[in-house]
Amino acid sequence: MSRIEPISQDWEPVVVRKKLPNAAAKKDEKAVNAARRAGADIDIVKKHNAGTNKASYSGTSLNTKRLDDDTENLAHERVPADLKKSIMQARMDKKLTQAQLAQMINEKPQVIQEYESGKAIPNQQIIAKLERALGAKLRGKK
Repeated sequence: MSRIEPISQDWEPVVVRKKLPNAAAKKDEKAVNAARRAGADIDIVKKHNAGTNKASYSGTSLNTKRLDDDTENLAHERVPADLKKSIMQARMDKKLTQAQLAQMINEKPQVIQEYESGKAIPNQQIIAKLERALGAKLRGKK
């Protein structure tokens, strides 16, 4: 067994002091007035938008005029009429439904429906799959 020694006490004094004032307390109105009375130099800096809610600030941005003046038409390219007619005609010649054609090219039936209605954004990979599955040239000169 190990030997237990008697507990000894530490009799050195412990000094407890108040904390030094932090930055917020130094900027307190009382502290600023006391510094003025003492003749100390005081720097006052006005912060831009200090104390305001920037999210509710409804000022105009720099690009607002440019956005208002913008008249560019930002519409996606759609399937041309001749392409959708040629897809429909080639599918009818092969006696396929839209679902069967979609299954042949591993796409959803909705994709074929969008191409035939002209609502799809043309994708050259899908058009190439359609050309192979239907055995018809859909792009370029016929």
